[in-house]
Amino acid sequence: MSFEKLGLRTELLRAVAAKGYTTPTLVQAKAIPAVLAGHDILAGSQTGTGKTASFALPVLHRLSLDTYRQNKPRALVLTPTRELAVQVEESFRTYGKNLRIRSAVIYGGVGMGPQVGAFRRGVDLVVATPGRLLDHAGQRTVDLSRVEILILDEADRMLDMGFIRDIRKIIALLPKHRQNLMFSATYSKEIRALADSMLKQPVEVDAAPRNTTVKTITQKVYQVPSNRKRELLSTLIRDGKWQQVLVFTRTKHGANKLTQQLLNDGVSAAAIHGNKSQAARTRALSEFKSGEIRTLIATDVAARGLDIQLLPHVVNYELPHVPEDYLHRIGRTGRAGACGMALSLVCEEERKQLNDIQKLLKQTLAVEDAPSGFKKEAAAPTPAPSSRPRHQDRRPSEKKVVVEEEPARKKSFRKSGEKSSRSARW
Repeated sequence: MSFEKLGLRTELLRAVAAKGYTTPTLVQAKAIPAVLAGHDILAGSQTGTGKTASFALPVLHRLSLDTYRQNKPRALVLTPTRELAVQVEESFRTYGKNLRIRSAVIYGGVGMGPQVGAFRRGVDLVVATPGRLLDHAGQRTVDLSRVEILILDEADRMLDMGFIRDIRKIIALLPKHRQNLMFSATYSKEIRALADSMLKQPVEVDAAPRNTTVKTITQKVYQVPSNRKRELLSTLIRDGKWQQVLVFTRTKHGANKLTQQLLNDGVSAAAIHGNKSQAARTRALSEFKSGEIRTLIATDVAARGLDIQLLPHVVNYELPHVPEDYLHRIGRTGRAGACGMALSLVCEEERKQLNDIQKLLKQTLAVEDAPSGFKKEAAAPTPAPSSRPRHQDRRPSEKKVVVEEEPARKKSFRKSGEKSSRSARW
């Protein structure tokens, strides 16, 4: 099937062709006609399969059919993160560049003045994070009484992040008669419950088995002690001559620490997480996309929705506690049919997380040997300075004990390490 057969306007087809798209993905082929027909949608699909275009193209088509212009938003898209909101709004502007559709992106962490100005000038479509949109509603700088279409993008993530109350407050501000679209890569019982209360006779679009990854992503596991992960990561980046790699940590502190360690290793890097200002997050992402920095260290704030064209490598420096987050992390690579590599650095303490991920995927991930440039045996630690008085350090008997016992202890450590590395527990 071609995009021409989906019933979209010529202006939208020209924009799609300019992006180099010729054939719609499975989720696009199923969802676009249903949205054009005015149905509510409950859509699930693998990450990286073009969900944004699945709702952006038909929503733009429907908005363009009414030539009457008003200052109140007619379509509303809710997203869980600022980065995803910016990206989705950019997609609407890209696809709608040949149409007279006005859009605005609304999120926290920045001043409200420019956003208020956009509302006053009038917009047809708003892409927003829930919290900041409620701030505007509370100050009466936005009127949502004319919204015709509501889209929840990455709906499960919004529930995970505790946005369910905000979502319900926003829904209460909307007209009762509207079209509702829910898109996500995974669905839980909570999402199903929200869908039942919000959607009316929805068309279910299940374009691919959930909790699976696209075939273009190669997944590998490296076994490595936690205190040597940074060393292995630096080796992989340098020896593999990687020019662009997205690395995930579990915590903001961990992201900052790893960024500084990589900089000390001579690897250009920047961190992106919730404690960073919006300007810093935008700058880091822009420099990463342009190639100014080769490594972007992120918490799961970047796991959903970020579309980095032809991103070759994703690394799980630390495995996520929630197995589904693994799918969204590695879904940043292997997008739009491109090939990608997803590597996980797994220490013994993360065995449970690895088992949970493999159970979710219903497959065993391949375990790889460390690259030749990475020494399997860590260098012997430098003995800590003695806290004993200096005159005690000079006693011959104690000095002799140190000389005789230290090599034996070192040898025993090596044997234990070799045995552990061949252990069947992996």
